[in-house]
Parts: sequence; structure tokens; C-alpha cells
Amino acid sequence: MRVIGLMSGTSYDAIDAAAADLDLVGDSVVLEPLGMVSVPYDEELREALAAALPPAATTLAEVCRLDTLIGQAFAAAAVRANAELCDGRAELVASHGQTVYHWVEGGAVRGTLQLGQPAWIAEATGLPVVADFRPRDIAAG
Repeated sequence: MRVIGLMSGTSYDAIDAAAADLDLVGDSVVLEPLGMVSVPYDEELREALAAALPPAATTLAEVCRLDTLIGQAFAAAAVRANAELCDGRAELVASHGQTVYHWVEGGAVRGTLQLGQPAWIAEATGLPVVADFRPRDIAAG
């Protein structure tokens, strides 16, 4: 299976897209890297994201706007990775999203929020998208 993985780090300067072929050989998953591209965030989006990060106050309207804009930026990175790294033959996109908040209470992480609406990625690529990895990790303990 040809997969594109998307991620942006805490520096929120760019979206990294890596592609790989994954094959099941017996009980092992064999990964063959196909390459990676890094797509810088548009400066206006980067500034809006920085302005909304804690400890700054923000609104749900701004969170919604950022979720859409970041999703669209991730979608563009996935389209580029599919064209440049996968010859247009990717089968799946995995998106971590952009972490904007961790809820920590009593020394434990209780929740987390990543923006970058995966629906935009699915629409732009026509591919299935898996996302929300970190919230699942927290839910699983």
C-alpha cells in the first residue's frame, strides 16, 4: 500500500509529507521510503496560528477558521506529495494535524487538540484519510 504521512511540528513553520510503500511480509510490515517534501506554511496562516496559541485568548470562530485553513494547507501538501513522490498512485493519507493545545491536569494529559480538518485532505486527494492519532493515544492511556 502506498501511503502519504503528513505532520507539522511545534515550530509550525512547515508541513512535512513523507511517502512510503508498505507491504505485509509474513508477520512483518516492510516499509520502503519514497521520499519527502516540506511545504512552508503561508506567512499569514503562520501568524494567525501563532496569535491563537496559548497563552493567547482566541475564539471558536478563529479555531474553526484555522482548522479549515490548516486542513487546506495539509491538503495541498498531500496533493504535492502524491504527484512528486507517488506518481499519483497513493492509496491512503495519514495526517497528524497541527497540535495547538494539550490539556494537562494533575500531572496527566487529559486531552489534546490538533487542527487541520482531514475532510479537506480527502476532498483534494480523493483518498481515504486517517487522522486523530494523538487523541487516540491519550484515550488509550
